[in-house]
Amino acid sequence: MRTGVSIAALSITIANISLAMAQNMSYGADNWYRSDQVTVQPITFLTQFRTSVAGNIFIRNDLARSANSSGSANRTTSAPAIVVGHPMGAVKEQSSNLYATKMAEQGFVAISLDLPFWGSSEGVPMNTVSPDFYAEAFSAAVDYLGTQTIVDRERIGALGICGSGSFVISAAKIDSRIKAIATSSMYDMGSVFRSGLQRAQTVGQRRAVVAAASQQRWAEVDGAEIAVMGGTPHVITEETDAIGREFYDYYRTSRGEFTPPTTTPNLTTHSTVASHTKFLNFYPFNDIDTISPRPMLFISGDQAHSREFSEDAYARAGWPKELVWVPGAGHVDLYDRVELIPFAKLAQFFQQNLAAN
Repeated sequence: MRTGVSIAALSITIANISLAMAQNMSYGADNWYRSDQVTVQPITFLTQFRTSVAGNIFIRNDLARSANSSGSANRTTSAPAIVVGHPMGAVKEQSSNLYATKMAEQGFVAISLDLPFWGSSEGVPMNTVSPDFYAEAFSAAVDYLGTQTIVDRERIGALGICGSGSFVISAAKIDSRIKAIATSSMYDMGSVFRSGLQRAQTVGQRRAVVAAASQQRWAEVDGAEIAVMGGTPHVITEETDAIGREFYDYYRTSRGEFTPPTTTPNLTTHSTVASHTKFLNFYPFNDIDTISPRPMLFISGDQAHSREFSEDAYARAGWPKELVWVPGAGHVDLYDRVELIPFAKLAQFFQQNLAAN
């Protein structure tokens, strides 16, 4: 994700992050990975708010055949399952489909979803920020998985990438059906909008953001068009900082660019001005220790500009917990660089903690 106007204004220089070259496909960048071992089907399911969430379900072929042959009333073939959430401002086709495919290859039934107001999920206006709706989408995915004969409803975990890491944690704090929680390149969306990276944003800057959002809300009440902000730059200039270039290399090149049928390229990754202040009231790490004794795994690149959020969550979480550093990896590297993403570690974590009793 690319954070809001307040973060862009900081022009923060992050040490040890190389300027991205356009369409850098090193370290096995493979966002569009598909597996001939896995069957994928589109799905929709309802939240408690009665809104529809769009997703994909990934099932390894041998599990699908076994489920079909055993009959709809037989749970003897029940498998563990994982819900996978995409980066903030992205959609399921960006990073989360990749992670879901890799987890399905290991025998998990996996769902990738579009957060409400993004992609093919319901919500108007599109690109609205609503942390409560986002967290609810993960619990709604658990609802859906728990109704599938092939899934053991006592063995469901969740994995959040970038901003979805904070949404997964928010969901898990109030939904004990999520038995194991992992994050990759996590952003605390509340903290970054309140205080910026490395807490570089002042309270005065925050007030200015609130004032601008408030004025835009008046404008829209009076008939103005919905305005968007932040997100990934559409062009690279001399003023584009290292973080903007890192996101551009993924979201604005064929490496990861994707425009859902519900929107247009100029709107992708950009949240609405009038709604993005909802993140200021979002505190996903408060009471994170109450998730214990359910296990948590935090994965971050040791060169990631976002590493502070995984460190903070790990420090606050109860046991059991683990923090894994990926040597040499930046934030966006863990979206799609299959030679860097520790899929084996993720599989081991979920296999151990979603094992059958």
